[in-house]
Amino acid sequence: MSHSIAEIARALDARAEGETDLRVLRAAEPASAGPEDLALAMSPAYAEGLAKGRARVAILWEGADWQALGLKAAIFVGRPRLAMSGVTRAFDPGPRIAPGIHPSTVIDASAKIGPGAAIGPFVVIGEGVEIGANARIAAHVHIAEGTVIGADALIHSGARIGARVKIGDRVFIQPGAVIGSDGFSFVTPEKSGVEEIRQTLGERSGVRAQSWLRIHSLGTVEIGDDVEIGANVTIDRGTIRATKIGSGSKLDNLVHVGHNVEVGHDTLLCGQVGIAGSTRIGNRVVLGGQCGVGDNLFVGDDVIAGGATKMMTNVPAGRVVLGYPAIKMDQHIEAQKNIRRLPRLYAQVAELREAVTSFMQKAGSKGEE
Repeated sequence: MSHSIAEIARALDARAEGETDLRVLRAAEPASAGPEDLALAMSPAYAEGLAKGRARVAILWEGADWQALGLKAAIFVGRPRLAMSGVTRAFDPGPRIAPGIHPSTVIDASAKIGPGAAIGPFVVIGEGVEIGANARIAAHVHIAEGTVIGADALIHSGARIGARVKIGDRVFIQPGAVIGSDGFSFVTPEKSGVEEIRQTLGERSGVRAQSWLRIHSLGTVEIGDDVEIGANVTIDRGTIRATKIGSGSKLDNLVHVGHNVEVGHDTLLCGQVGIAGSTRIGNRVVLGGQCGVGDNLFVGDDVIAGGATKMMTNVPAGRVVLGYPAIKMDQHIEAQKNIRRLPRLYAQVAELREAVTSFMQKAGSKGEE
């Protein structure tokens, strides 16, 4: 599908100049862009790439001289990354899912499929499921009984959605995600070693045999509107109440959300984040890749945690944290500087010790005289 420069500019709420009726088929990096491409050169650093490519039109930074760059038309943006959101949305065709319901799909007679829904091959939809209008479901998706999925949802191939899950409108679920699996909850008949050391912070009265009994997951998962779930994400159902993901939140690939966890709205969980059971994550929180959050904790609104941070205590609202264990980012950076200074400090202490020892030996010799 082609787009004119004028159409793209309107979609971006941006200014365009030149032959704005020219049409482009795709977006491209400046050096590899051809005559039918829209070159993305949104900072002066990309000007050299434009000279290497064959683009006729480009998205440029404010103040750029598009004619001097040899272009026939240009769109000007002030915030490049925001423009990338609009451009990629315009050119993304999404997965090819034929309209209607594929004949190989298995749908329980009690399920309700909304108007305009498209369901691909080998999808299984269980008893009492409700699929919203214009939802698109790719091949090999399984949706268990009692689940409700809102309008305009997009579920990619191989996703697995458990029983009684509630999913809002415009939710994107990437391949291989598992939503509504059982929580990891087990208990021993007697107090376990884990319970003992949590109370004593490491002391054990003795090591003894123990066996584990399952605590079954009777709850479900509730996901708000405009949520995106990455590939191979796993979200466990709650034990009694629901595990919840707030509207507008985005989960990267390989994120794990444990049972009973509550995630607020517009929160970002980057790749390989793990959140243990019954923890609450606030609104507009950002957890960098490989962050870990212990169980039964609270992470306040607007917290930002750098990659690989490990949170083992509550984190107050608005705090920026880093490290293992998590501390304020400025304190962590200062601590790392001090660690790098240790070899020099050790050398200085050794010199001082040698000097003091030499002085004492000389003083002792004079005393004997």
